[in-house]
Amino acid sequence: MTIQINGKICTFDEGEYILNIARRNDIFIPAICYLSNCSPTLACRMCMVEADGKKTYACNTKAKEGMVVESDLPALWSERDEIMQAYCINHPLECGVCDKSGECELQNFTHKARVDTQKHWIRDTHKPHQHWGHINYDPALCIVCERCITVCKDKIGESALKTTPRGGDGIDNSFKESMGKDAFAVWSKFQKSLIAPATGGEKLDCEGCGECTSVCPTGALIGAKFQYTSNIWELHRIPASNPHSSDCELLYYDVKQGGIALQKPKIYRVSNDFAFAPLNRAARFGFDTQNEAKKDEAAFGRLVEGLKNGVFKNLKFNSFITNEEALILQNLKEKFKLRLINEEALKFKEFLEEFIAHCGALYNATSEDVSGSDFLVVAGTLLRYDAPTLSYKINNALVMNKGAGLYFHPLKDKGVEKYAKNFITHTHKSGDEEQILYFILQKFSTDEGLRAQLEEFFTQEDRELEESVSEEVIELVSEKDEAGNEIQKEVKKTINKKVKKIVPVKRSIFAKNLGVDEDKLQDLLLKKSSFTLVVGSDFYFHARSKKLARLLALVQKTTPFKVFLNPTHTNTLGVALICDLDTEAQEGQTLGYNEGGDFSFSYEEGSDLASASLNQQEGTFLNYDKRVVPTNAALEFEGYFLNDLAQSLGFDEEYTIDHTPKLPSDKGFLPLEFDSLENHYTNGGANKRGYALNLACFEGEARLRFEEPEFANLNLKEDEILLHSANPSHHFGRFSNRASAIKEELFLGLSEGLAKEMGLQDGDEIRLTIKNEKLTLSLRVDKNLSNGAYLPYFDASLDTLKFFDERFVAAKLEKIGAKNE
Repeated sequence: MTIQINGKICTFDEGEYILNIARRNDIFIPAICYLSNCSPTLACRMCMVEADGKKTYACNTKAKEGMVVESDLPALWSERDEIMQAYCINHPLECGVCDKSGECELQNFTHKARVDTQKHWIRDTHKPHQHWGHINYDPALCIVCERCITVCKDKIGESALKTTPRGGDGIDNSFKESMGKDAFAVWSKFQKSLIAPATGGEKLDCEGCGECTSVCPTGALIGAKFQYTSNIWELHRIPASNPHSSDCELLYYDVKQGGIALQKPKIYRVSNDFAFAPLNRAARFGFDTQNEAKKDEAAFGRLVEGLKNGVFKNLKFNSFITNEEALILQNLKEKFKLRLINEEALKFKEFLEEFIAHCGALYNATSEDVSGSDFLVVAGTLLRYDAPTLSYKINNALVMNKGAGLYFHPLKDKGVEKYAKNFITHTHKSGDEEQILYFILQKFSTDEGLRAQLEEFFTQEDRELEESVSEEVIELVSEKDEAGNEIQKEVKKTINKKVKKIVPVKRSIFAKNLGVDEDKLQDLLLKKSSFTLVVGSDFYFHARSKKLARLLALVQKTTPFKVFLNPTHTNTLGVALICDLDTEAQEGQTLGYNEGGDFSFSYEEGSDLASASLNQQEGTFLNYDKRVVPTNAALEFEGYFLNDLAQSLGFDEEYTIDHTPKLPSDKGFLPLEFDSLENHYTNGGANKRGYALNLACFEGEARLRFEEPEFANLNLKEDEILLHSANPSHHFGRFSNRASAIKEELFLGLSEGLAKEMGLQDGDEIRLTIKNEKLTLSLRVDKNLSNGAYLPYFDASLDTLKFFDERFVAAKLEKIGAKNE
């Protein structure tokens, strides 16, 4: 289908809004309130156009075949001029010191509309600054476009903001006659309202992603740490990728000189392309992870000699590294017969290889498929904690596609329950993960043989149904004949009546065990056509992980579901494909790269030799969409890079990025130079970041087979709690805890339900017993969780991962001291 906008012929899909079509074709239509992939609010009305000769609004008008649209007419700009005048009424004249000046959309559109006069007025009201925690709100600068409310609801899924009465004067009715209808409507709206926390309190009750500050077109919402620290126009934007989590989303380090005393670059904030690339809290605020150390030639010499002389037999590392670093480590392994130790990446690698071997392909879904789905199943991940950026896409799909789905996890998250009433959460026992996959196969598989083998896992259940029954009856009707005599005639009639009957109904044993209401599910599936299954780290660390991988292969091959795997850490997928990982260390010393060891080459404090942080390096990551995406150095590093070590050991690459075109082609990487890689989205949202992995490398013959279910789970004793190995949503490991804005000490996260049951509160000192080992920790009550607890692993002072073979374990909890005691 085609539409004509300002003389340009554009193609479109049914249901698309005019504004999105224009943006995709680089046609400018002004809009302040509208956000791509969110609900239109009509708050600003700047996107007015003429469609087939009638005025309408591009943000909420769907295109029709052959429609002719004009957006640049003088009459339309005259009305936009009036709207911008209305927005400027009583707006503070403080652009020179405003944090948004230089990227302020109010400034831009005021100039674009050529506003040079002000014909409207009203008495202003006092609106003091408000401090909402990590975000500050200046209501005097707020134009109530509602973008912050919209993004929090439609993308992030928290609905932490709302409009609240402004308490200002009413507009004089005489202005209704002297100004345009749209301008008057816009003025009336923002004169009545301001923005406030949805809870009514003085602080924002949310996870703190900061996306509201990014979408704000003025300086009304600003990160508290950034406010009054720099003029926007002084900052240099450096495109990079989120170094904290496997979305590796596009971000920009905004850098300038630190000051007169600090004569070197400093990161002042992180910004993003909010239309298509929302960021989680760690990505936005966890930017100052750099290592300030300098070269230690003596320590570097010991490291080089240790490798040359065979002192080091093992190399332990983590997945917070680039693909190029992973390749260097693999080269060192091959040259010096080292064993590469990365337990987390090994778990994922083994799962992935088992999946590929039986599916004959790599997992086939991307986050774009997630966003486009109208039915989603999520399992094996504490979603908002493990993968907050992915959770935004899932919420967005549910909201914008009128989607539905099922969420399975042993911990019940009330935050996920808020996404949509048709996204049903199911709290199951740890160990029941394979029953989720068996149920999906039972319900959705198109393989007749597989369905037949799963037939025995149904039960018959008697169900009382009420149905309408038609019945013919004969009635005697009195009539009079022609002579007036009364006679009776038999008349056949059909009557409908309700009757109750007992009928046998097939019920899935798996659905029953998981608490799935099959009748409700059937209703959710009505008119659904795009299915995605999302799984996470609970599967990779499961005692029967390889069996789960084989079942997942069956799901991808025999059901309408696309399968999405969320790698555990930033570059887990890249490490898993590039490195030959070993199951255990061999006898001899261990070199730790960003990990502890007999010799530690790391960005962490206390290491033997300092390494560069990810905000100080060029290179690439392989993100969860199987895209090789570039990241750039925002700050200098004055110490030794891993490539310096490689050069000293006989490798020829001058720079780390010289390894980029040498990444293994048999794993889908392309021989492209680093500097040739793009890193942006188009105006229409097309992904121009790096390149997609060549998936043909993973294609092979599928080896599908049926396996009998195993009904085994973790049974807790009366005095035990279910403990999960997980971080809060703003942490992904020790690397994120280097950042000053989110750095904190280790705690035990306890569900609100369990805290009430045990008489515990925030800040209490507790003793946690796991496998006969005891930990003393501070308690944090998590109001979003209804059951269980989690033990983070972001604190470098204690390796909590050693307590977990899988992601869940039974533990005992006792109170030692009360808060502030």
